[in-house]
Amino acid sequence: MCSICGIVDFCCEDSNSYEIIDKMNRRMKHRGPDESDIFTDRHIALGHNRLSVVDLKNGHQPMSTVYGNKKYTIVYNGEIYNCDEIRKDLAKRNIFTKTSSDTEVVLYSYILYGEDCPCHLNGIFAFCIYDGEKVFCARDRFGVKPLYYSHIGSSLIFASEIKAMLEHPKISPSVDRQGLWELLYMSPNFIGGKSVFKDIYELLPSECMTFDKNGLKKRKYWQIKALPYFKDRNYAIDVTNYLVTDAIKRQLVSDVPLCVLLSGGLDSSVVTAVACEEYKSKGKILDTYSFEYEGNKASFEKSLFQPEGDDDYAIFVADYLKTNHRVLTIPTKDLARELYDATRARDIPGQADIDSSLYYFCREIKKNNTVGLSGECSDEIFGGYPWFYRPEMLYSDFFPWIHKPKLRPSLFSGVNSDTGYDFIRQIYIDTLSSCPVLPDDTDEMKTARRASYLSVNYFMTSLLQRKDRMSMASGVEIRVPFADHRIFEFVFNVPWHIKFENGIEKSLLRNSMRGKLPDKILWRKKSPYPKTHNPEYLSLVLSLLDERLSKGGFLSEHLNRGLLDDMISSGGTWFGQLMDIPQLIAWLIQFDIWANEYNINFIE
Repeated sequence: MCSICGIVDFCCEDSNSYEIIDKMNRRMKHRGPDESDIFTDRHIALGHNRLSVVDLKNGHQPMSTVYGNKKYTIVYNGEIYNCDEIRKDLAKRNIFTKTSSDTEVVLYSYILYGEDCPCHLNGIFAFCIYDGEKVFCARDRFGVKPLYYSHIGSSLIFASEIKAMLEHPKISPSVDRQGLWELLYMSPNFIGGKSVFKDIYELLPSECMTFDKNGLKKRKYWQIKALPYFKDRNYAIDVTNYLVTDAIKRQLVSDVPLCVLLSGGLDSSVVTAVACEEYKSKGKILDTYSFEYEGNKASFEKSLFQPEGDDDYAIFVADYLKTNHRVLTIPTKDLARELYDATRARDIPGQADIDSSLYYFCREIKKNNTVGLSGECSDEIFGGYPWFYRPEMLYSDFFPWIHKPKLRPSLFSGVNSDTGYDFIRQIYIDTLSSCPVLPDDTDEMKTARRASYLSVNYFMTSLLQRKDRMSMASGVEIRVPFADHRIFEFVFNVPWHIKFENGIEKSLLRNSMRGKLPDKILWRKKSPYPKTHNPEYLSLVLSLLDERLSKGGFLSEHLNRGLLDDMISSGGTWFGQLMDIPQLIAWLIQFDIWANEYNINFIE
């Protein structure tokens, strides 16, 4: 994993481009602590920071090659899991790679397949290729790897993170009314295709773009399709077993120490079981990690979404599979303290302590491992959330995981307008209506398709953004095997009664993994990413909030503290399954950190 950035202008030569790209590149050094370099040509400057994972000696970037008397240069961030197949196809055409680096495979894929090359790649990626006449950029199908850009005048500016974009003198940290609505009504979800910053856009998942002297063109190279299903239950189980197992095995390739993030839930346990089996066949022992919070056992509160803690289950799975397991525990004070660095890592107020805890854990993982596999993305694809099987949640006129959409806006003077609510609500309605369905789908199947489509395009993208920023801030690469497009393409079209057999969420995945895990884990009720239940945390974040309010700034000027105090006494989740009052306070702290440290200019 790495960072990329670039400045391209085919209409003029920018004499300051090297100095600017150097600043942008250095701003993302955390994503690639092993190597850094810059490529410049007449109309272009490209920067790259490398986290060495595969072919440590020969994967240097920017990477260039000459083919057919034409020079091609690439900057690339990601991992490609079907390199062997592509190399075989290249060899048939007398193209032989000189390294085992997947960067070279991507570069030659463009030479061979042209602008259709992303369709041939199975992996997570964001890259830019320059051929002397134009640049071609692409992002993976689910947006696991980020890519932001601005098209200002005749210039294209792009980078892996917003903080690098803000190093360019033509880009300012301005947030307009729509950006503020997204922050207060939707976040940590956002409208795809743009950031909350004015003039900074996001290349969408499964999107590619070309830029030359004639301007910028974008297109989708992949999208999910609704197709009829003619097979039976057993076929669905067998194919799911193959696809999931194959995806996990493909992602175990690494020349640096690899681990699995094991919570003890179904998804991470499946990843661990398959990875462990592969490791044992090679005489190796798999490293695993589980996460805990200081004081959680003493203060755990059972709820509908989190009926029990994870730690005992993680230890049970680790013992059952004989992994080299470590339990990482975050002190409550660090959980609050890391809110600052987590905000800087994400460039926006994110998921409060759900972010800061992962940031802390990734720093601890880095002490022994550079690559990790995670169970993320299974719920969105297999139907693990309640809005898949509770239609009233999906048809509530707003994103179903946002329980109180007007709560945060009501805390800020001058922004709790019906216009903002209606704008975001229309985005939700338009997304539902754009979901592909078949005319003869049952009502349950239509609901399931829409729930998955909505979850993949919003809920999952937010989780993937969190995973990327918190891990890469520590120089750790996290891979997500369930985010394999082949799995989604197949499961999206499996009838809902197979996926929700006997009224149990993710039954298809559970049935496909029979024999790999004991029933205690295989049929365990879903439990989300853990949060702190320690009452000390609420006291800490309230104290931090008061300290920040006393210093002035945007939050001090606009926050209705009296209304906030009323909310604190009433309690209740407002986002997802975990975001309660302590997380609301922490989010407000993140908002204030972001607004002040990034010198945000809020404009109408």
